[in-house]
Amino acid sequence: MEQVNMSTASEFIVVGPSDAPEVHFLLFVLFSIICLAALAGNIAILVAISTDTRLHNPRYFFLCSLSFLDILCPTITVPKIMLEALLFENKVISFTGCMLQLFFLIGVVGTEIFLLAVMACDRYVAICHPLQYMNIVSMKLCAHRATGTWIAGFLNSLLHTSFVFTLLFCDSNKVDQYYCDIPPVLALSCSPTYTRDLVILTVAGVLGGSALLVMLISYASVLLTVLCKSSAEGRHTAFSTCGSHFRVVCLFYGNTICKYVWTSSSYSSNQDRIVSMLYGIFTPLLNPLIYHLRNKELERTLRRMASQARTALTRREHLSQSLAASGGQATGQVLQFMISPGQVKDSSPLT
Repeated sequence: MEQVNMSTASEFIVVGPSDAPEVHFLLFVLFSIICLAALAGNIAILVAISTDTRLHNPRYFFLCSLSFLDILCPTITVPKIMLEALLFENKVISFTGCMLQLFFLIGVVGTEIFLLAVMACDRYVAICHPLQYMNIVSMKLCAHRATGTWIAGFLNSLLHTSFVFTLLFCDSNKVDQYYCDIPPVLALSCSPTYTRDLVILTVAGVLGGSALLVMLISYASVLLTVLCKSSAEGRHTAFSTCGSHFRVVCLFYGNTICKYVWTSSSYSSNQDRIVSMLYGIFTPLLNPLIYHLRNKELERTLRRMASQARTALTRREHLSQSLAASGGQATGQVLQFMISPGQVKDSSPLT
């Protein structure tokens, strides 16, 4: 009988987004541009909200939390593929590194699920109970809710990570993905995974489904309240208030369902790579655009920041030119002093 190596792998080998080496540099440039644009957009939102006191309210507090999560998501997965897999062809990741990458990735995903549910509840209170909003939703309550989403998200991640990395991994250690994730890592195990697959899907379904149910109930209540408004302007204001968040929810859940339900039921490495790119890179890029295009207050603050940045750069350029001009004039005066006739006469040799 053929013996199977039952030892736990000490390292894994990840694959790139493409098996064709000739396109690796092109993919590196593409990933770099998209990732930097996503980071710049989310950092701009964080800076805008933190510097504008008019945006210091619960709605923008949660938006800051969402932008921070959108910064973490590509940071966890993209540098490995950009710097090592594509440029240096180093596709090896240690067992501990793979485990930590999976832990933080699932933690960020879980936190974002719960945060979107909390944001939906916040929009429900703002539209259905506008007069009591500031009394019901305080900044202290927002901080507690945000902390709760992080705790719940990473406890859920701890459960998933422990279920995956307590398995035995046999001969193959090649992860059919450019980062460590649940479906491709489970596919490498030589231990029975049916029970753990069932538990992981059940826990994810209960938590994700509960958060989705909260969002659906909140938006159903908002819709009923909006339809009862007699003013067309009031309806437009309510829909514009919830529109950005609803688009982000649809984008997030659409990618998450495709990634963790569709690809888990019939795992395909090519499909999973495509969906992972959409989820891990394009979603953090699109979220700032969605909130920027539909939010007049945030757009106004970002425009003011851009104007201040241009003014500061212009002043710095003028100052540099002034210093260069004054420096050149001073240098000319020094040279003129050094080669003055009197000095030449004094310093000339005796005849």
